[in-house]
Amino acid sequence: MTVHSPNPRLLRALAKDTTAVSIIEFALVLPLFMTLGMYGAEIAWLNATALEVSQVAISMADNASRIGQTDNSGVTPTISSDDVASVLTGALEEGDTVALADNGRVILSSLEGNPVNGKQYIHWQQCMGKGKQQSKRGKADPTGGLLTSVVNGLTMGGKTIKAPAGGAVMVAEVWYEYKGLFGTLFVDNIVIHEEAAVIARDDRSASAGLTGNDKKNAC
Repeated sequence: MTVHSPNPRLLRALAKDTTAVSIIEFALVLPLFMTLGMYGAEIAWLNATALEVSQVAISMADNASRIGQTDNSGVTPTISSDDVASVLTGALEEGDTVALADNGRVILSSLEGNPVNGKQYIHWQQCMGKGKQQSKRGKADPTGGLLTSVVNGLTMGGKTIKAPAGGAVMVAEVWYEYKGLFGTLFVDNIVIHEEAAVIARDDRSASAGLTGNDKKNAC
């Protein structure tokens, strides 16, 4: 069997030939750049979604605190189920950019003080959205039975929040089921939870409870 040595001229010619080198290099680094670009887009969208959910929670609590503020009658405005439904609907519409109605749930609770002993409790709670999450603050107890989780006030952000005598604090919670732009390639499915609390502005008859079809949006 005869073994032929490589042709020196051919080897030198191949070594000097730089045709299509840039194309080959581009083909080698393209998958890396695409992966980094996709990962960056995923993280950016996740952060944007979390910010959107946080803003919805803040807006919902603020809007709930203003219920009845434009009522010029001499009677203290009563927070009704229709008022609360409007706030919840507005929150879902605000989160339409991330399809909040289909992928999450908004919950509004009224933290109040028991007129007998001053202890805190959740008087009523209303929800909207296709999500099945429950409030982290517990369910409402219209009888003032005093849930142990909030009996001394609601802890949020390292601070204890209490409703004033005869008043209420509107507690908004937003749940969102985040699904990655590229499935679970870069991040697993995440459940985002944000909340905010704002004291009811001016005088509100929150302790009278909801009126109308109270069970429609009950959690």
